Amino acid sequence: MNAPVVVTGLGVAAPNGLGTHDFWAATLAGKGAIGRITRFDPASYPSRLAGEIPGFEAAAHLPSRLLPQTDRMTRIALVAADWALADARVDPGQMPAYGMGVITAASSGGFEFGQNELRKLWSKGSQHVSAYQSFAWFYAVNSGQISIRNGMKGPSGVVVSDQAGGLDAVAQARRAVRKGTPLIVTGAVDAAICPWGWTAQMASGRLSTCDEPTRAYLPFDAEASGYVPGEGGAILVLESAAAARGRGARIYGEIAGYGTTFDPAPRTGRPPGLRKAIELALDDAEMTAREVDVVFADGAADPERDRAEAEAINGVFGPLGVPVTVPKTMTGRLCSGGAPLDLGAALLALRDGVIPPSVNTEPAATHALDLVTHQARTAPLRTALVVARGHGGFNSAMVVRAVA
Repeated sequence: MNAPVVVTGLGVAAPNGLGTHDFWAATLAGKGAIGRITRFDPASYPSRLAGEIPGFEAAAHLPSRLLPQTDRMTRIALVAADWALADARVDPGQMPAYGMGVITAASSGGFEFGQNELRKLWSKGSQHVSAYQSFAWFYAVNSGQISIRNGMKGPSGVVVSDQAGGLDAVAQARRAVRKGTPLIVTGAVDAAICPWGWTAQMASGRLSTCDEPTRAYLPFDAEASGYVPGEGGAILVLESAAAARGRGARIYGEIAGYGTTFDPAPRTGRPPGLRKAIELALDDAEMTAREVDVVFADGAADPERDRAEAEAINGVFGPLGVPVTVPKTMTGRLCSGGAPLDLGAALLALRDGVIPPSVNTEPAATHALDLVTHQARTAPLRTALVVARGHGGFNSAMVVRAVA
């Protein structure tokens, strides 16, 4: 039997709250943070709303030497990692360098860095650089900067599978802990609210073009017409349960199960893979569907994808069989940072016995979902399922449970 792996630290940077306490208080209160973009002028774009993190000043948290080397995404990730380690009461300087690692996810980030670098090179008359080179460097830097800053020389990596990547990275971190690395920093932060990043996200054809913040992102609603992107995410500290208890650490919960699948090619007639991913996660956790107390849904806010997710949830739990929530209705979809933020919210929900609401949306009756709307719902919670899907067919599901 594989040894249990637990979460002992959580660092959150979200549009509706900087820091775990502020995020959770805002989330339980149903505080939305979607609004018109301020980081650039969006007037000429069809989609003009986003979930931006207000008040984040990197210079207040990081050494000045790091600022020229990083973009907004990496700066937020570095600060969130600092918060997660402090929350876990871990001093990296007191641990063996090869006993710590960093495994994170990325998907839409790097655009701001790449855009700035290309602007600099173009202004100097140089054209001898490609976007690929900028992104290849970027995908390594987010995880690498956390490793360098904290002297972590153990397993390191970056997973790229869009929204699903945040769960995939945590699953990879769990494997590393089970193989013997005492501590892994994991999760994801994403940020691509810049003209280049915005254009790339709009190319998917899935962004909402509504200009009313309370009506733009409506997962499972009959009026769903696309999603609103956001920035931010969560960084988590993973350790073996034995090691965490040995040092007297506070434990948020166990990463109990994980499953991942890939959707079949279009027009093959084969069903989507999300239900299978959920079933694999339950099997990995050695649990039944009846033992799950709440589902944190992916919430694409696209009619076809909402229908497919509702069918997967109903196929496993039965119609109206389990409470479902989409707290990202307050923040927008955060690309690879969205699932770790949901994972953090799930762990906090287990801790406090309360399910955060899905704001603004009303579930269509045809979906047969017990969607928690308008206000938080108190309930005895021991186990939660987090679901994430990535553009291109990625499906991931993760079970977390409270630890006695």
